[in-house]
Amino acid sequence: MPLLTHGDRKYQLSTLVGDAAEWEGLRVERRLIGPGSQNCVRPECTELVHILSGRAKVRRRGDGQMQEGIARPGTSWLVPAGTHETLLELDGAVECLLIFLPSRLLDESALADYGIDPDKTQLAYAGGFSDSTLSQIGANLHGLLGRDPSPIDRIFADGLRTTLAAHLIGNYTVDRWQHPARAPSLDPRRLKRVLDFIEAKLGDDIALEDLAREACLSPFHFSRLFHETTGLPPHRYVIERRIQAARKMLTSGQSTIAEIALDAGFGSQANFARTFRRITGLTPRQYRGLPSY
Repeated sequence: MPLLTHGDRKYQLSTLVGDAAEWEGLRVERRLIGPGSQNCVRPECTELVHILSGRAKVRRRGDGQMQEGIARPGTSWLVPAGTHETLLELDGAVECLLIFLPSRLLDESALADYGIDPDKTQLAYAGGFSDSTLSQIGANLHGLLGRDPSPIDRIFADGLRTTLAAHLIGNYTVDRWQHPARAPSLDPRRLKRVLDFIEAKLGDDIALEDLAREACLSPFHFSRLFHETTGLPPHRYVIERRIQAARKMLTSGQSTIAEIALDAGFGSQANFARTFRRITGLTPRQYRGLPSY
């Protein structure tokens, strides 16, 4: 039986990118979600959101629990089935995988086989966390999108679904999950100098040494602190900002793709097209046809 998913109803400020993929007890969508207040629903299935690109501050409330955090590449947000969510706001656009799973991740006979108490499998309303295992599972599921269905893909998807269910039960139940500890960060004034420098030089070559000099730190220490503060290595942050700038220029329609490639600092149209497709899953021409936010 197909899952009763809610992507279109909840994320009304969103565009489905490509076709969704669905197997027994699993549905995967890729969405571009725009900024603003989303339409909260009480989900009948469990929802896992894994951020692929973009950056947004998220404010949300579920079952009376208020959460604020930054949605950035590699972070995940979990909404268990039945959660009474009353607020969901983003101040920026993000691209993400929406992974839908049944309200019961594993049936009771499977739990009994492994000696797991069903009463201890209730998932937490968790958000803003980075998890390398979830990132790997997400990458594998992402790779199945846009392909013609095959028996081998179905076997692979079944295995990924079971692996994902086991990982969630093992790490994100209400008695296991804890809010991520605050990591050491780059001083706000130094960070602002670096970010301002990046914005001013976005169309030029930007070396790690240039950024470290703005922060008055060695390249090694700057790179570590920048990653801990923003969630991205310096080079990846610059690429993300260039892609975001290119998106705005593509949406405006006032420049050619070749002009955008140079203005956004990619050096050539070929490099721009290759990088843009790797990060967004779309060519620049395809993206130009999407609704703007």
